[in-house]
Parts: sequence; C-alpha cells; structure tokens
Amino acid sequence: MGNAVFLVLFVIFCAILVGCGVISKRWVRESSDYILAGREISTFINMIGVCAIGFAGTTVALAPGFAIQLGLTASFTWGCIYGICGLLLFAVLFANFIRRCGAQTLPEYLEMRYDGKVRSVVAITSVVGMAGILANNIVSCTNAIAGYTKWNSTVIMAVIFLVIIAFTFISGLWATTLTDFFQVTLGVIIVPTLFILLSQRYGWFDAINEAWPGGNVWAAGLTGATLPGAVPTYPSVLNFVICFAAALVWGNNYYWMKIANCRSEKVARKSFILAAIILIVVFCIPLGIVGAYAGAFLGDSFAAPYGSGAVAPTGAYGLIASTFPALLGSFIVIGAVAASISTASTSALGASAVATRDIYQRLVNPKADTKTSLRASKWIMVLIGVLTWVLCLFPGGPTYLFAFANCWLVPPAILLGLGAIWPRFNSRGAICGALAGMITMAVFTLLGDVLKIFVVGNYVYLATLGFIVTLVVAVLASLTAKPKYYGQAGWERVPTATNRKDVKLDDTDRKILEMIRLGHCYMADLTDALGVDSKTSGASIENLDQGGYIVRAGLSGSKFYTFSITEKGLAALPALSGAEAEMAKEGLNPLYVELLKVVKDNPEKQADFIQKNSIKSMRMSSICSHLTRQGYIIEGGLFKRKLSVTEKGAAAVRKYA
Repeated sequence: MGNAVFLVLFVIFCAILVGCGVISKRWVRESSDYILAGREISTFINMIGVCAIGFAGTTVALAPGFAIQLGLTASFTWGCIYGICGLLLFAVLFANFIRRCGAQTLPEYLEMRYDGKVRSVVAITSVVGMAGILANNIVSCTNAIAGYTKWNSTVIMAVIFLVIIAFTFISGLWATTLTDFFQVTLGVIIVPTLFILLSQRYGWFDAINEAWPGGNVWAAGLTGATLPGAVPTYPSVLNFVICFAAALVWGNNYYWMKIANCRSEKVARKSFILAAIILIVVFCIPLGIVGAYAGAFLGDSFAAPYGSGAVAPTGAYGLIASTFPALLGSFIVIGAVAASISTASTSALGASAVATRDIYQRLVNPKADTKTSLRASKWIMVLIGVLTWVLCLFPGGPTYLFAFANCWLVPPAILLGLGAIWPRFNSRGAICGALAGMITMAVFTLLGDVLKIFVVGNYVYLATLGFIVTLVVAVLASLTAKPKYYGQAGWERVPTATNRKDVKLDDTDRKILEMIRLGHCYMADLTDALGVDSKTSGASIENLDQGGYIVRAGLSGSKFYTFSITEKGLAALPALSGAEAEMAKEGLNPLYVELLKVVKDNPEKQADFIQKNSIKSMRMSSICSHLTRQGYIIEGGLFKRKLSVTEKGAAAVRKYA
C-alpha cells in the first residue's frame, strides 16, 4: 500500500517537473536564454533558486547525520558555515564583481583575467566536478527512494536521470527556475511540518536529552563524539569552511551563474542573503533536529557503532519517514526527492553551460549561429547526462562522489579570489596552481577511494590538501613571471600625457567607446550589447586602457570592471550634434528613447520593439540595466522582465520623442 501511494505521488511530481519545462520553452530563443535566462531573474525567483540548490540531497543527508554522529551543535555549525561563509559571504564579496564583469561562466572570466589555457583546463575539469555533484544528488535521491520502497536502485536511478534531463533539455535555466519554485515550496511545507509532528509525538528538547546517551544532544553524538575545530582531518570546522564554502560555492560555476543571471548586482546580493537565512532557519536547523529525534528514539535502527541496525546516520530522514502512515510518509520522502532533483538539475545546467560556452562555442564551433548554439546546448546536456551516469557508478556512493567532485572545484575558487584582489597575480600562477591542486586531489582520490592503497583522509581532508597545494603553488609560480600590464610596478591607473602608449583602434574598440560615452560603465553592459565572448570585450578594454582612452574605477574587485571615458577617448569618436548630443549627455540615444516611448505609451508592444530592431536577449539586458541605473525605467516582474517608465523617463520622452 505504501509503495503504491508513493508511486502515484512520484508520477504526479515528475509530470509537474516536465510540464514546467514545456511551459517555459517559449521563453528560450537562443543559448544565452538557455544558460542565463537573458539576465532576467528577479530577487524572489533567484532567492528560490539558491534555496533550491541548498535544499539538496546532501543537506537532507548531512544535517540529520551530523546530529547523530556529533550532536546538534555540530549539525547547526555545518548549516551556518554553508549558509553564512558560503552563500552569504560569496554574495557580499563577489555579487558586484561577478555581475559587472559580464562573464556568463566562471571559466569565461578566467580567460578574460588570465588566458585561454586556464579557461580550457578549468572548463573541462569543472564539467567533471559539476557532473559529480549531479551524480551525487541522483544517487542520494535513489538511496532515499530505495530505502523507503525497496525498489531496484538501477531502475530508480534511470527514471530520476531521465526526468532531470527531460525538463532541463527542454528549456534550460527557465525550466529549472520554474521547478525550483515548485520544489522549494514543497520543502518549505514538508520540513517544518515534519519537525512539528515529531515534537508533538516525542516532546521537545528535554525529551530528546532524556533519551540521548550522555544526556546532552547539543554537546555530542550518540557515541560521545564531538566536532573538532582547526584539525586537518574530516569532519572539523576548518574542513567545513573549505569544503562547503570555498569548494562547493566559491569555485562552482552554477553559483556564479546564479549571480550572473540576475537583473542587477543588487538583486543578486539580496537574493543570496535571503536564501542563506531561509536555508539555515527553515531547512538546516529543522533537519538537524529531525536527526536528533531519530537518534534519540530510533537509535537502535542505526548501524554500529550507533546502534544494532543497518541504517546509516545519513539515512535518518528516510527512517523517520517510514514511521508515518503511507500517505504522509510518501509525501515526506517526496520532499527528499525534490531536494535532490532541484540541485541535480542546476548542476546539469551548470555543467552544460560550461561545456557549451567555454568548450563548444570556443574550441569546437566558434562560428556557430544562434540556432546552432541553442541546439548544441541541448545535446551537450544529453552528453553531460551520459557522463553523469558513469559517475553514478563511482565506488563508495554519495560520500565519495562528493569528495571527487570537490577535487575539481577547489582550484577555481582560489583563482577567482586571487584574480579579484591581486593585480600582480598572473596566468602562470593560475595554470600551475590549478593543475597542481587538481592533479594532487585526483591522485589521492584514486589511491585512497578507488585502489585503497593510501588513504590521505586519515591525515588531511582531500579538499583541504587541494586548497593548500593550489594556493601555495599559484602564489609561488606567479612570482616567476610578469603579470599583465596593470599588475606591473609603476603602472598608474589614471592616464596622463606620458604614462600610456600608442595603440590602434578597431571597430570593436570604437563601439565600446561609444557605449562608455553614453554611460554604459560596466563590462557586462559592453559584452552583452556586442553579443561577444568576454575574451573579445576584455581584450578591447585592455587596449583602450593602455592607450589612455578610458580609465578604470580601480584595480581590484568590481571597480576593475567599471569604466569611464577620458578626453582622449571622446576625441577619438565622431562628434555628436543637435538632439543626439543632448541625448548622449543624459545617457540616451534614439533607440533608447524609442524604447522609453513604447514602454510609456504601449507597454504591450515591447516584444514588437525587440523584433523590429532585432535585439537579442543579452543586448536587451544591457539596455535595461543601463536605463535602470540612469533612473529612466524600473524593472519589475516575477519571472519575465516587465518595464515601467519613471517620471524622469517620461520627461525624456516628452523632450526627445
């Protein structure tokens, strides 16, 4: 009876996911829509998306598991480190930087900052890493369903795999956006409900403490073990920071994409901060307490040394679900399935985005048109699925899969941090550090987890070892080669008559100068408007900077990708006269005024304006971002961007239209 009820709920759940992909298909016109949703994502929807990533199969397994193994303090510490040191700090430090630099993927940024070799290495290894996380969530989901229903694991895995690929294949990020909304809504209902039901059944913390060995669920796990602090082996507070902040978030392309897809840096920062708070309060803390209930009142069901049964501590959620009536228990397990699938779909898209943008469009078919790139994006998703299926068979299950995935995500986090704050850091340091870290972790994964020859985890956690090796080698190697011009001694940020060199300007340089003259001050505006890869716009900016035509706002952080035009730059452009000159002083041109008029008089005609002027989604993002910063429009809308004109915009229409 229980399995039949679960099957019905699971079929309905899968049908809704695929339906979300079908509904959102009409929003996808090109590969940038498929990967970044045209940078149209709002605060609320991005918050939901980040919550969906965090509410993962890993969270459902680890939050209760740590409570059983190490006590509630350890479980809460893990959740806070992921939420605060990972998501919240990532947004505070990098939201402005990522959104303004304009790169659609993390490897794309690495070429703009370093060179093509760094991008190629990190792109290939990032695909493997994100496919590993995808496989980890698929296996976690399979284990949860198999533990509850006792069905064949291979069949379950195949069905989950096909569902994820199906709805993501159809509509990419728009599909995952809609499904994230549905899945997080389920989680917000199920997890707190489960916590409340358990409290009514067993009582509050005094009841847990009374049943807990040692009498203090906060201080230690069932066996008396506690969470160490700054020790190199796992688990410890130190390794939680490196694994669940630096590796899992900072070096992960799909967290980069969750900032890059936002309408503005403010939207990105706010959505990440809100998501971090919700994840800790609504998911991590209640799930930890669920684990405490399982340990206190079902402790004998766990495998030795925790009890005399066969359930692993990471299976506490499923064990608790099995104690409820069939309908309720099935609904609770569907919550775990939703958690796994939401993160798995984002991992699939993150890997597909890198494979498309950083490998296919750059190395395989650089001349691909919009339709070809979109078609390639979808079939690359299928190939990612094949790789993921292979990784699902990785020895050791979800735990080892997660460690394997982190091998490829620690080095990019180092390259991102050093590149953002240290102008002296160069491509030699980046490539040597990345290769050293990745090879070190891959070798020790093979020796320990696969061949069982030498287990380095007995001495130092693999991700921590990779972090140290990458950082040390990157810094030392960078000191053996010259940096780019802006990192060299004596370089002055502000151009003068004597500190720049003569450069020749091409058509791209002039187009960028024209945009900066108009007030487009961020690299994202320039890259999106031109519809080029960041390596092209980045090279042009470096040329203009060295020639003294523009000036950067700073040499680190987001200021590095914020520009203004110099007198020399203005002199290099054709002079404007009449109304166009007046418009330019106010950050406008005839096309922008036409858009303002359409939005003011006939908002429903925006699609006609876009089609008439052949404006692609990323160029539209550039225009909207600029006009919003200038105060002419306000961007609204829950899913798709909806524009409204401000009083300043209306005045501009009356003046120029």
